[in-house]
Amino acid sequence: MNKSTIYTKTGDKGTTGLLGGTRVAKNDIRLEAYGTMDELSANLGLLRSYIISTSFDESILRIQNYLFAVGAHLATDHEKIAVSIDVAQLENEIVWMETAIDTMDADLPALHRFLVSGVNTVSSVCHVCRTVCRRLERRLYETKAHFYIEDSVLIYFNRLSDFLFVLSRVLSEKEVAK
Repeated sequence: MNKSTIYTKTGDKGTTGLLGGTRVAKNDIRLEAYGTMDELSANLGLLRSYIISTSFDESILRIQNYLFAVGAHLATDHEKIAVSIDVAQLENEIVWMETAIDTMDADLPALHRFLVSGVNTVSSVCHVCRTVCRRLERRLYETKAHFYIEDSVLIYFNRLSDFLFVLSRVLSEKEVAK
């Protein structure tokens, strides 16, 4: 098997292809959305590099892996190709996150003030992930105004930002970082 080249030159004139073959401008709102999701995944990888807790590492890796399925949903021209996201699996992921949030939050003290990031590096990186996730959520709502996005995708990212908020609090309270 021959190794493929990294560059295709198909985007040299400011367009890129969606799944289904449609070419769109590189500043298309759909690309902004899944590009922001790629940024979130990269920041989650940075977060994982600081964490020594196996359960947190596995949770974040689970989220990163699931982002690929959501990314395919966002990168598809749904008018040309029938690539759909498994809604039942998406809803399972939402329930998994809600359970994780409740479990983490049960061990935390009540919150009586706004949080300012900077307690430690790992919780600060987690806050960066949360803010990128919130931006992604805004991009998804903007995209949904023009293109098909499964409603559960929006719920998933809303819940993910909640998960990251609670995780940042845990990471501020406990020694779970390198």
